Amino acid sequence: MFSKKFLDLKSDILKKIQKNFQYVDEISEINTLKVLEAMQQLKISDAHFKPSTGYAYGDISREKLDELYAKIFKAERALVRTQFVSGTHALATVLFGILRPNDELVSLTGAPYDTMQTVIGYSHEAKGSLKEFGINYHELPLVDGKVDIDGIKKIVTPKTKVAMIQRSRGYSMRYPLSIKDIEKICNEVKKVNSDCVTFVDNCYGEFVETQEPVEVGADIAAGSLIKNIGGGIAPTGGYIVGRSDLVELASYRLTAPGMGDELGASLGDPRLLYQGLFLAPHVTAQALKSAIFASALFSSLGYKTHPLTDDKRGDIIQAIELGTPEKLIAFCRAIQKNSPVDSFAAPEPWDMPGYEDKIIMAAGTFVQGASIELSADGPLRPPYIVYLQGGLTFEHSLIAILSAAQEICDN
Repeated sequence: MFSKKFLDLKSDILKKIQKNFQYVDEISEINTLKVLEAMQQLKISDAHFKPSTGYAYGDISREKLDELYAKIFKAERALVRTQFVSGTHALATVLFGILRPNDELVSLTGAPYDTMQTVIGYSHEAKGSLKEFGINYHELPLVDGKVDIDGIKKIVTPKTKVAMIQRSRGYSMRYPLSIKDIEKICNEVKKVNSDCVTFVDNCYGEFVETQEPVEVGADIAAGSLIKNIGGGIAPTGGYIVGRSDLVELASYRLTAPGMGDELGASLGDPRLLYQGLFLAPHVTAQALKSAIFASALFSSLGYKTHPLTDDKRGDIIQAIELGTPEKLIAFCRAIQKNSPVDSFAAPEPWDMPGYEDKIIMAAGTFVQGASIELSADGPLRPPYIVYLQGGLTFEHSLIAILSAAQEICDN
């Protein structure tokens, strides 16, 4: 399957990155213990795995899962629901729950990724956006791919209601944020306006480090269950964690004022959400190892990668600048070809809802669109960067990534 050149390259790289892998394993062990102890302390049992229907008042599965997330994230309250259709939905629920007409929202990490731009409605107008509801919006441009710490005091004012912080890179070559970065940003915001809500988009960042944003000063955070935190098992959903009053406001947006988090049937198989959470630290470690290997491999082949192999990571995403649309398409098709699901399909660029450019996406996943499973995607725009993420097992990722490299080099 692989040429001698690539087999030798694989062996050399694996030897060089063993220390990187050891660091990832240490984080995984700490986070696994954190989840295990939380489940033990809250006395998780088979009774919590039963589905509910209808209004689901007093659903012990739903209530216990919220309690479990709050404990793990060191938050006052959590809202974990399969009714969230995506991470963007969870994020939008926070914003619409907290903000009111004439309030001000600022993004401290430059322009958010495409789907959040339609939620906000300034760069990409959309019906029902925050702009239509009279929310004022401003962005703090990044400086050399990093947050402009000194610029925070210029854009955050006494009028600013919410400061939004995107942890991952999105479709860009910017630096993902570490927990220390998030702590520093939140501290700077509070110096200017102690009442300003610091809100972290935590997608792709859960369990990458041993702490989470709420522990270091974020008032509220949100993410998707089909990314890191779902462990590759959660079938859908999202979560919100943070200050009790803010999570309550978000819950009123998800359901209705006065109802909040007291309703919402578990449906399906709640066990998957519990078991996925338990596996999440290990699965996230597999994804991080996959990203490290991809960075080392493609760097050795002369491609620009971000993060570099030895960089400290704030998310599971690995960006690789391929230079041409043909290579971007070939990379994604190789990942798809080496997937356990729909391996026979050939991805094509398409007009994906919420995105300005055509997107090509390889996602041969057990859960549709689950980016904790090995997937690759990117917009067809220069410099033609592919964004690789996930990997339920490193062994699978190694095979698929090596195949993609060989495909590009042989053609």
